Amino acid sequence: MTEETIHESREVRSRRGISTFFRRLSRRLRRGEKVPVNDGQTVAFDPPAEAEFEVEVERQDGEVHFEIEMDWPEEDGGVDTDADTSKATFQVYEDNAGEYRWRLRHDNGNIIADSGEGYTSKQNAKKGLESVRRNAPGGYVVDLSKDEEAEDEGGSNATFELFEDKGGKWRWRLRHDNGEVIADGGQGYSTKQKCKQGLRSVKTNAPGAAVEDVDE
Repeated sequence: MTEETIHESREVRSRRGISTFFRRLSRRLRRGEKVPVNDGQTVAFDPPAEAEFEVEVERQDGEVHFEIEMDWPEEDGGVDTDADTSKATFQVYEDNAGEYRWRLRHDNGNIIADSGEGYTSKQNAKKGLESVRRNAPGGYVVDLSKDEEAEDEGGSNATFELFEDKGGKWRWRLRHDNGEVIADGGQGYSTKQKCKQGLRSVKTNAPGAAVEDVDE
């Protein structure tokens, strides 16, 4: 019997970062969708409705090892090493003022996030969206209408701020720890719940979204 390692990664993550990873798996499993295992969402597995599930905690030489394992016949669900599990695309474009911007467009045609500001070069615009790609999945969500504050440590260097504008619409923005707003929803929502759904879509789809240049 031959054994092939399709994907393996090892890194140090905070508890919040680990929680973010498991939440992503949980959502995809619950929906019956392909489950991405890397941040770029290019490697994904498609498990069957039922699978053998094993949890193991070991203690050895002063270290604790926690392992989760799922097993199923490959014919019941394979692995995709060229996956595209994101349902959105980053579009980079030049606006009428000659500045470069990006927007995250869902497959349904809706723009679910944008840069909120123009950049002097296309390269800087792409650096901006890469920051969103890295920080959106693990970003805390704080409700400014309740005067909430972000926790000191998280799985991201940015925080989603949820707020109500002067017109009574609900909006979100993603603020980096350096104080800069690196993304916003680009629109107002009629309810707080719909606004949260919008930012959750960004959390889910930004990491694996392709990047394309478009003409306005």
